[in-house]
Amino acid sequence: MFSEQPPASGQHLTLFEKVWRQHEIICSTEGFSLLHVDRHLIHDLEAGPGLNRLARDSHKVARPDLTFATPDHAISSAPGRQTDSKSTGGKLLRDMRRGVAATGIRLFDIGGDEQGIVHIVGPELGITLPGSIVVCGDSHTCTHGGLGALAFGIGSSEVAHVLATQTLRQRRPNTMLLRFDGILSASVTAKDMILHAIGVFGTAAGRGCAIEFGGEAVRALDIEQRLTLCNLSIEMGAKIGMIAPDDVVYEYLAGRRFAPQGRLFDRAVEYWRSLASGDEACFDIVHTLDAGAVTPQITWGTSPQDVLPIDGRIPDPRAEADPNRRAAQQAALDYMGLMPGQPISSIAIDWVFIGSCANSRLSDLRAAASIVAGRRVASHVSAWVVPGSEAVRRAAESEGLNRIFIEAGFEWRAPSCSMCLAANGDLVPPGKRCVSTSNRNFVGRQGPGARTHLASPVTAAAAAIAGRIVDPRTMERT
Repeated sequence: MFSEQPPASGQHLTLFEKVWRQHEIICSTEGFSLLHVDRHLIHDLEAGPGLNRLARDSHKVARPDLTFATPDHAISSAPGRQTDSKSTGGKLLRDMRRGVAATGIRLFDIGGDEQGIVHIVGPELGITLPGSIVVCGDSHTCTHGGLGALAFGIGSSEVAHVLATQTLRQRRPNTMLLRFDGILSASVTAKDMILHAIGVFGTAAGRGCAIEFGGEAVRALDIEQRLTLCNLSIEMGAKIGMIAPDDVVYEYLAGRRFAPQGRLFDRAVEYWRSLASGDEACFDIVHTLDAGAVTPQITWGTSPQDVLPIDGRIPDPRAEADPNRRAAQQAALDYMGLMPGQPISSIAIDWVFIGSCANSRLSDLRAAASIVAGRRVASHVSAWVVPGSEAVRRAAESEGLNRIFIEAGFEWRAPSCSMCLAANGDLVPPGKRCVSTSNRNFVGRQGPGARTHLASPVTAAAAAIAGRIVDPRTMERT
């Protein structure tokens, strides 16, 4: 996963280019490369089918020691859940167990101390490392780029290919640098940063690119915020998002279960320090945003680019010059039951979901609890908190965060993807409006007819208390 010698480098190479070159086995004249994969993460929607396909084709898992499995997508988040708490999830979980037992793949099962959402447990266990290539059959694998990994989602046939060969054929993308210069204001989070960027540049801006996030505001983020920032790279069209590793990363990884230990860790850090983009690195595209101008953000429509500052008003499609965008805006308004010119902060809500691979880490729960403490959820609102892993749940409970949420009227659930994608029976009812810390607000994403507004944990927590979308800054304690 790392070399004693720096990769083919120079002041003109980017972080992405250094990692790509280090893993390139062969490059074709058509622009495709065969890459070595360092870590392969599999979840319950992919594990059983992928391993069954491998067995059917009489292939073996090439490197079971480099593959890690955890159920997350289809399992129940209900406290005290069992294998068959959800029938579909139960079948998938059994298939997963059989497949990993037959192949020697490590499984972090429900009931164990290390189970959780795949993009939460990878970093917290030290499976994800700077300079590594990490893949998973899930588009939000870009999350792991927050540690300096080159990480991306893959399809079902690619899952089988990696299982069989520990390699993957990929076309090399272009490079983009997205800088956030300046300092963030209070109550503004990484979730607000990336939603703001998607609103400015659109969901296709990163298509065909690997994004590197840089600038003063990015360097100031802690690890969990960096993971959130990279998590939504795919919502900007880029399946890869990366942040150069630094001392904050090395301190985070030290002592984690699957990270290098002792002298090996010191050698790894020496290599990791060589990965940052050179002073003369050339990116194909460069964008710069003023972090100080970013305010709390929330989506209003059915695309992540349908986003507003918390004090904004619903746009009028008649003011949109592009006919396709105008039609999309009108369709979004119809689905969401909103009117042009309506203040976003005037909208009553029915549900709040704090969870998902975007925002279910300990710092997310602490931030939400700081708003909730000593207050009560509005009487008409159903509110859930779903920790991202067993480790997050235990840590939160040791700090008493669970009691803060429960006393305020939230449900405290078990680690899973839960209401992010409604593949597990955790649904927002038809026509109901939910402020969610997840990453997608597509039509039906949280259930048939569900209306989703994406926001940060503090904005979601404030909405639960107020019973409507509200500026979290008005609920801060002095």
